[in-house]
Amino acid sequence: MRILESDFSNQIIEFVQNKLGSIFFFNHIAVVELNEGIHFDVNNAPLIIDELKSYFGETKPFGVVANRVNSYSVDLLSTPTYREKVSNLKAYGVVGHDLASKMNATMENDFCISEKVDYDTIYDAINYVYNRVKNSSLFSLN
Repeated sequence: MRILESDFSNQIIEFVQNKLGSIFFFNHIAVVELNEGIHFDVNNAPLIIDELKSYFGETKPFGVVANRVNSYSVDLLSTPTYREKVSNLKAYGVVGHDLASKMNATMENDFCISEKVDYDTIYDAINYVYNRVKNSSLFSLN
């Protein structure tokens, strides 16, 4: 299910689209839906990371949900590099919609900051990520 097809669609504050995909911004969460066939790596990661930093700034805690509605690949060995660029990222979740994307999400567990990152529904992922951000020591409503 795409975020625009969910009950969360009416809570989207801002929307950005670029050659990698779409980013939907909420108060403390961004939902990213990458395009079919994209390979997310250190060369193109700034297209997403810069948008996250522009919206959330350098200090506001936030979370990201990767909604795998399309098939794409991620250079997981570069995860520490991505993480360095957004130190205020407090939670991450991945929604798998088919067997392949669920397997990829499971592999991402080993490379991410959260205890569990793979979810079956957009609702579970957003709720988990939001609660992790909300419970982070730096959380504020500002």
